[in-house]
Amino acid sequence: MNIAVIGASCTPYGEWWDKSLRDLLAQAQLTALDDAGLMPKDIQEIFVANMCAGQLSTQVNLGAMAADILGIHVPSTRIEGACASGALAVRAGIAAIESGRAEVVMVSGVEKMTDVDHTRVTESLMSATDYETEGFVGATFPALFALVTRAYMHTYNLTREQLAWVSVKNHKHGALNPSAHFRKEISVQDVLKSSMVADPLTLLDCSPMSDGAASIILSTPDFAKKINKHDVKIIASTQACDTLALSHREKITQFYATQYAGQQAYKQAGITPRDVNLVEVHDAFSMAEIIALEDLGFFDRGTAGHEIAQGKTNLNNTLTVNASGGLKAKGHPIGASGIGQIVELVQQLRTQCGARQVHNAKIGLAHSMGGLGATVAVHILTNKE
Repeated sequence: MNIAVIGASCTPYGEWWDKSLRDLLAQAQLTALDDAGLMPKDIQEIFVANMCAGQLSTQVNLGAMAADILGIHVPSTRIEGACASGALAVRAGIAAIESGRAEVVMVSGVEKMTDVDHTRVTESLMSATDYETEGFVGATFPALFALVTRAYMHTYNLTREQLAWVSVKNHKHGALNPSAHFRKEISVQDVLKSSMVADPLTLLDCSPMSDGAASIILSTPDFAKKINKHDVKIIASTQACDTLALSHREKITQFYATQYAGQQAYKQAGITPRDVNLVEVHDAFSMAEIIALEDLGFFDRGTAGHEIAQGKTNLNNTLTVNASGGLKAKGHPIGASGIGQIVELVQQLRTQCGARQVHNAKIGLAHSMGGLGATVAVHILTNKE
């Protein structure tokens, strides 16, 4: 696989009460065009990722909105896959190019979550679970991830302090990111003493509800070379699924879909986990990062929490994880999150990240997860020829 990323843009994530869904999407799309040096007429197809606009903004048909913003009439389609919506939209864009249907494709994601009642947001997010067996009885995502966390702590002797280091590290990285929702460092004690959400998870173990948008422009290698934008490319794009209900899994301390998607991505790219320099993983909850790093083969089962606490995943250490601040600190506007991860990797591989720049970054991996590991997508990017 060789798909060029010729434009990349991400709005700041946060509580944007003065910006509409359309405002955020337009900002990301137009800035991505500027980054690529293209005009709207150059875009041949559009994919837009979103999960909650129908419930929270009373707005669907976002494909038409995205084309309307650019003033063009090309095919434009909304993609939904819960928190993995953005990554699935990227896969759709890649498929459009590989099929020969389009040479230049825009992939965007947007979510507006903060200026509505939190109960509505919680109910909307619960629709990504198996609602008949989980959501209907009030099993929210924090509650389900608390079950996963307790099972993992019991099985592998993970300490509460080790778990807290995930958030501490990601906030430290987020403090260096001008686009992050939270730009403040925290301590282990801050995490432990924050409000309890679902035992053992506290408020600072959970990603925030954020507004934001992200956009990338993909093209064939030939088009990228023609406009001298061939420095970053996607060399693997995979997806896998598991049971929608957590209760239907054989094990809940690992996510099979991540393992399968990761294995297929390494095979597609012709690399191993040891070749990866930086990773953006789905850390909607601190426990999710630990499991993802083990499922992706970066650490042995039951050891990632210890390694994180030892600083092994800090900026420019053994493996830089979530240099952006991750969903925890950068923010988690659902539809934009997976594309925002790709934007971070592109900017890192272009050496555009300033204080959070990963030294000698050559290969980056993005991992996006919808539901509790029900839908997973993995992308691998490189700046190597």
